This record gives sequence, structure tokens and C-alpha cells, in this order.
Amino acid sequence: MELLSQMWSLLGLLTILQNILPSQLLSLLHSMWQSLQDSVTPYSYFDVPEFLGSSAVEPNDLYRHVHLYLHQSLLSSAAASVSAPPRLTLSLPRGSAAAPSLSLSPNQSLEDSFAGHRLLWTHQADTLQDSLEERRSFSLRLPKRAAAALLGTYLSHLSDKADHLERSSRPRRLYTNSPRGGPPSWSSVPFRHPATFATLALDPPVKTSLLADLDAFAAGREFYRRTGRAWKRGYLLHGPPGSGKSSLIAAIANHLRYDVYDLELTRVSHNSDLRSLLIQTSNRSVIVIEDIDCSLDLTGDRRGTAKSSAAALAASRKRAARKRPQPSISNDSSDSEDETCGNSNDGRVTLSGLLNFIDGLWSCCGEERVIVFTTNYAEAVDPALLRPGRMDVHVRLGACGAHAMRELVERYVGVTEHDMLRVAESCIRAGAEMTPAEVGEVLLRHREEPEAAVRKMVAELQARVGSSGSSGGGGGEEEEEEGSAAWSWEESPEKARGRKRRAGWERRVRFLRRLRSLTKSDSESRGV
Repeated sequence: MELLSQMWSLLGLLTILQNILPSQLLSLLHSMWQSLQDSVTPYSYFDVPEFLGSSAVEPNDLYRHVHLYLHQSLLSSAAASVSAPPRLTLSLPRGSAAAPSLSLSPNQSLEDSFAGHRLLWTHQADTLQDSLEERRSFSLRLPKRAAAALLGTYLSHLSDKADHLERSSRPRRLYTNSPRGGPPSWSSVPFRHPATFATLALDPPVKTSLLADLDAFAAGREFYRRTGRAWKRGYLLHGPPGSGKSSLIAAIANHLRYDVYDLELTRVSHNSDLRSLLIQTSNRSVIVIEDIDCSLDLTGDRRGTAKSSAAALAASRKRAARKRPQPSISNDSSDSEDETCGNSNDGRVTLSGLLNFIDGLWSCCGEERVIVFTTNYAEAVDPALLRPGRMDVHVRLGACGAHAMRELVERYVGVTEHDMLRVAESCIRAGAEMTPAEVGEVLLRHREEPEAAVRKMVAELQARVGSSGSSGGGGGEEEEEEGSAAWSWEESPEKARGRKRRAGWERRVRFLRRLRSLTKSDSESRGV
């Protein structure tokens, strides 16, 4: 009882001194007390404030990393039935469908272990004098003898874990560029596409190779820094309509947990607008240009074989010479002059501008970006867009192979074994072609009757055995040019013989289409 009375007397004395002594002297006494404690304690302490500087304007990224890391540690402790701090904070953002998140409440601590040492995190919250504002920080306690060797590696480990958690849990967005007439900008909606690599009907070698390439890219920060390459990767997806190009893009975005920017080139007025849109994209994003061969007239015949193209180029140069009497230097960053279809930016997006977008100096203004082009006809895309460094990987998506067909049947109607499936495989080997979209539609239409669904699909394949050469679906593309350094993964290799039989006919059709297009262009240039 006497001891308790003495403690109350001491507390009263301290209160009186706090009211009498000047604040500067109190601060000095507090600092001296802290120094005395630090000299005798076996630990080192490191503070991680929420904001940098005294103005509390610039957020501290390390504080955010610690918050995420401790959130994961709390979840792991709960899952392992390990005792957690007595007081935790639950939070749930408005409109979120996720579970409430856990975080340390103010003045609560959580232990961690690393490299055989015990560490302690404490969440501190102090209310500023004469203000309702609260300053939050985390305090890390380390063993003093190991602090110098432990701090750097531990913080690197913490940041990597937090980075992975942030990537896997953050909500993702689907962006599209604004129409012409206003400043170039992006608008977005939540990205919730259900396609994943588990739901795609891809041949196993293609799926395995693509997943390995994506994983290597996502984990390649140090590799790209060491080699001096921009941290980006280009994919060309080509194949007939309905072969699954858009679904594959969604699966790539879902696998990497990236945002998606769907770039509509017809909405972009100038090369400078294209560059502005690129600057506004975020890191960890997939930039998509679908139907690149149809978006704009970007394919240039640079071999000089078309008379009308040569005449149009000469006329363009004459007009440019009258407008610009002084010679100027193009700002094109492509490797050689013959890779562009003209460098003038006369109110439109040019091939030169698009090359700068995907492979020029401005393409390095962000990190961890995947650029995807899609087309129904790879040969219609200018070769300058397709070389390695721009489109690094070429993935051909064609008609369903035997494995993809069986996958779709199992997924849609739950049938894994059926005599008619072997008949379907025979039809595919004989050259019958149906895209994944066509197979899916037949199965979807009869999904309540699995037997009928399989028979309808087989009947459709049988009807296409004799007419696959003129059906227009399934892999009319030519093989990649000999000596191409870009990776090219073919879908459904068992149909290679059928493609070779059709190659001669399709080359003649494409030649006639090209000739008709050139004749039309020549007539228009003459004013006919």
C-alpha cells in the first residue's frame, strides 16, 4: 500500500513538472532518456513513417509494403492457429466483394522471424498536439549485433512478398481510349473476364510454352536490367475468326494479374496522341491492338513492285517539298529507313509512329508491359511490325485439334469418352475444320442433351471434310518466313498436311485480292 502511494506521488510530481517546465526542456530530457535506453538495450529500432518529410504529402512506399506484408503474416498466423495480437483492425472498402482485411491496431506488435532471428513490428499512431491529425508509423526491432547485415536482405524479402500480394489482390481495369476530338485519354471499367489458361482449348505444347514464356517475363526484372533491354514483350496472335485470340488475351491478363488497355487506332488522330496514350498507361499492363491489319492503312509495299504505290509516294514527296522547303530530320527510331511507310504526321497515325510506340525510346517509359497484336491474316501485316524486339512471339491459333475438341466436349457437356469422339478425330485428321467458337456454339446449343450435342458436332465435322478447302476457317496462314528469329507456335500440328494442300490455292486467292486492291488504288489516284 505504501509503494502504491509513493507511485501516485511520483506521477503527480511528473504531471506538475510537465506543466511547469518549458517544452524545449522536456524534449531534451526525453531525448536523453531515449539515448540512455538505446545505449543499454540489445536491440536496434527503425521507424517507417506513413509519409515522407514533415509536410505529410508524399506517401512512403515502404510503409505500404510493411502494411501488406503484415496483413499476409496475420492471415498466415490465423490459418496456422498461431496466437495473434490481442487487438486487430478490420476494414472493407466500399463496393468491395473481397473478405475484410486484417491490420495491426495502433500500439500493437507482431513478431516475425528471418534468417534465424526474431524481429518485432509495432504499429504506432500519435495524435499531433492541438490537432486531430494522426501520424502513423511502423517500428521495426532488430537484434543490434545483426542489424547491419540483416536489414537490407530482410527489407528486400519484405518488399518482394508485398509486391506479389499487391499484384494478386488488386482490382484490375479494362481501359479504352477516348474518341477523336478531345485530348487523348483513357476510360475504364472493372476487368472481370472469366477466361484462364485452364479454360482455354489450346494444344498442350502451345499452352506449356506460352505459360513458361509469360512466367519468365514476369520474373525477369534483373535480366532485363542486366541486358539493357526494355522490360516489355510482344505477342502476335493470328488465326481465323473464332479461334480464341481475344480469350487468350484475357487469359494472359488474368495469369499475370495485369490491367488491359484496348487501343483503338481509328480513334487516334496523330502520332503525338499515340505517344501521349502510351505515357498514360500503367506498369504491369497488357496493351492490345486487335485486327492490326484492319485498324489503319499501315502496311506499306517497300519493295517498289506496285506502280501505284510508287506514284503515290512520289506525289507525297512533292507535296511535302512544297510545304517544307527546308530539309528536316525524321524522328523515327526504327532501325532503317526502309522500315517505315513515310514519316510525315499529316493528321493521322503512321507506321513510323506505331513503330516508335512499340519499340522506340518512348516505349521505355514504363516497365512490365505486354504488347499484343491480333490479326486474321498475318501476311497482311507489315513485316516491320513483326520482327523480334517488336512482336517477339508469334502464336498461330487455328481450327480445333483433337485434344482441344475433346477438352471442349468435356467442359461443355461433361462427356469424356464416346465412340463418336473417335469419329470426330478421324474427321479432323481428314481435314475437317471447326474453330473453338464454332464447336462451342454447337455444344452450347445442345448442352442439355450431351449425346445429341456430340452427334451434332460430329455431323458438322463430317459435312466439312470435303469442303474444308473453301470454308475460310482454320489456318489459312502461310508458314513463317524461313530464317525468322521470332518464336512461332502452331496450333493443331496434326493438320499441317491439310494446310499444305490448300497453300497453293490460298496464295492465288490472296494474289488476286492484292491485285484488285492495287488496281483500285491506281484508279483512285488518277481520279477515275
